[in-house]
Amino acid sequence: MTSSRDRAEAFRSLHVPGRPLVLPNAWDTSSARLVEDAGARAVATTSAGLSWALGSADGDRVDRATALDAVARIAAAVDVPVSADVESGYAEDAAGVGDTIRAVIAAGAVGVNIEDALYEDGTGPLRPVAEQAERIAAAREAADAQGVPLFVNARIDTFLRGDGDVDLTLERAAAFLAAGADGIFVPGAVEPGTVKLLVEGIDGPLNVMAHPGAPTVAELAALGVARVSVGSGIAQAAHALVRRAARELLGAGTYDTLTDGLDYGELNALLGRTR
Repeated sequence: MTSSRDRAEAFRSLHVPGRPLVLPNAWDTSSARLVEDAGARAVATTSAGLSWALGSADGDRVDRATALDAVARIAAAVDVPVSADVESGYAEDAAGVGDTIRAVIAAGAVGVNIEDALYEDGTGPLRPVAEQAERIAAAREAADAQGVPLFVNARIDTFLRGDGDVDLTLERAAAFLAAGADGIFVPGAVEPGTVKLLVEGIDGPLNVMAHPGAPTVAELAALGVARVSVGSGIAQAAHALVRRAARELLGAGTYDTLTDGLDYGELNALLGRTR
């Protein structure tokens, strides 16, 4: 793939209901290369993992330039398409979201997640439907003007915020698809009956965020899901390993946590290769 348009079209083609695109989310060049090496057909970033790697909390705390500089490094490090989690768009208004999308494309990414939650100290209400639709329309217009069929994944936080209202979710999904979104992401919805209702009620590919205890990828595929990601889950697991290893070393003075570490030579060769 030699152009953003080629990569975007390839990424778009991977969203097939019943044969979901599986995305182990990455947060830096090392994790992105490991994900690619594991066989992923694309790489998606996690804003939480990326923020933590930059020494910041998640929740619209990192500025656009800093976040997209990290995305650019990830896109340059892998050969597969990259989708960027841009939180709520790194902008106050729809025009600013358009600016973000132009910067995303310049960074080499060919997909975005745009969420509909407002953040105030890490929590907040959902944006009004019309306001969020305007922001999605601005993203679509900016990408189209660049000649790149960017995959706009509209994240709806009804379930993540504890509402769990299927009808409300479907209402927002319809509005966002009409505004130019290509897919719908509903983190927090994993119960099979609920997922089936969402698949049947959304006129576009559904992205589910999986976690321990959620249905398997095969089970989600059977429900008609088109995309499965894990959000910050892998980053959380990696950071948990750091803490366990540090506590063991500083406490018991032993090193058992390090037993399953990757071979130095293998890791060094993978991360040292040039494209």
